[in-house]
Amino acid sequence: MSPMLIGVVAIGAAGFAVGLAAIGPGIGQGFVAGKAVEAIGRQPEAQPQIMMTMLLGQAVAETTGIYGLVIALLLIGIAQGFI
Repeated sequence: MSPMLIGVVAIGAAGFAVGLAAIGPGIGQGFVAGKAVEAIGRQPEAQPQIMMTMLLGQAVAETTGIYGLVIALLLIGIAQGFI
């Protein structure tokens, strides 16, 4: 296989990995933020606790996207080893 083809496949796979890994956190973070706004609307006095829990939930959801980025970087690094 040619080095050019390996590089193009690695870049494509890396882009696919990041794109696919970004779908889940995007949906999860939107859902969490919406439910937090609903909860604050119902109980405004609990706003600090709700915001803290929401931010923690969003941070946990974002780690999935970061894992996708790590996989993409590994794919590119592995492809460079074959060239």
